[in-house]
Amino acid sequence: MATRVGIIYHPIYLEHDTGEHVENVQRLIATTAYIQEAFKDRLYNISPRPATLEEICAVHAKEYILYLREQVSKGGGWLDPDTVTSPRSYEAAIYAAGGAITAVDAILNRQVDCAFALVRPPGHHATCWQAMGFCLLNNIAIAAKYALANFDIKRILIVDFDVHHGNGTQDAFYADPHVLYFSTHQYPLFPGTGTIDETGTKQGEGFTVNVPLLAGWGDDEYQAVFEDILAPIARRFEPELIMVSAGYDAHWADPLAQMNVSVSGFGRLVEILKTLADMLCQGRLMLTLEGGYHLQALSLSVAATLAVLSGNKSFDDPLGRPITTTKPTQLHNFLQMLKQIHHI
Repeated sequence: MATRVGIIYHPIYLEHDTGEHVENVQRLIATTAYIQEAFKDRLYNISPRPATLEEICAVHAKEYILYLREQVSKGGGWLDPDTVTSPRSYEAAIYAAGGAITAVDAILNRQVDCAFALVRPPGHHATCWQAMGFCLLNNIAIAAKYALANFDIKRILIVDFDVHHGNGTQDAFYADPHVLYFSTHQYPLFPGTGTIDETGTKQGEGFTVNVPLLAGWGDDEYQAVFEDILAPIARRFEPELIMVSAGYDAHWADPLAQMNVSVSGFGRLVEILKTLADMLCQGRLMLTLEGGYHLQALSLSVAATLAVLSGNKSFDDPLGRPITTTKPTQLHNFLQMLKQIHHI
């Protein structure tokens, strides 16, 4: 039986007008055009609803939401040196959070087997009290809180393979044993969090797993981390839903980082995640878009992700792998350190 793959999208995401900012409307214009051509009618298109104030306040302070809404109502502007808004940014943001919620609903109500929320603005840097790093609302954290509150689910695994550490998502669940947050990210890099010894606090101790990677690492290193660290941790945790902050800025062509993952490398990571979901939680796998700023690499990587989710390991990767002259040698010792810290 073919896997039913949902795609969540709304034109309002293009109304978050950031001008020439690197996180701009062309990211979704290019990606949606490419996947419409590549997949025709093989995806289940699902329209999102806006997240409610109550759902958003499960993660964000109400005072912050009211401040954000007020700033946008005045025409928008810069919230910090990285994060800009426009007159319809608040509407786009609540539909982005709602898109992640809609993906969860579609999966847990068995409308689809897995789903990708193709949203913007992204979310994983947004904290309880502030926007940052291009993010206004923490879409995946809001959706995870929604899943725990509205379904008979006790354990969620969030995997974040964006090249930047999802500090906002980590903060939301740092003391929560019901959500295991696993992040691979270039380090050091914005926002400067996500060290190997940030492992949670109080009841959440041990339920945060940070994998800070060296610049220049690519497909082989990421695959080793997913197979040797993520897989055994996931099997031990036994999640009932796997949620993914899918950022594609670790691609070697991306302008904001210095990692060397290829489109095929992302495909392999998603294949590992799909296998874990099939093994541990009836295939329940939800992804939401985070970063990725090289338009062709982003479009190809999202398409590769959707192909793997659909059960097809064949996809286009015309960009190929990067030409590298040096091979990292520290991986083995790094993996051993992670295994020791997390008792693998």
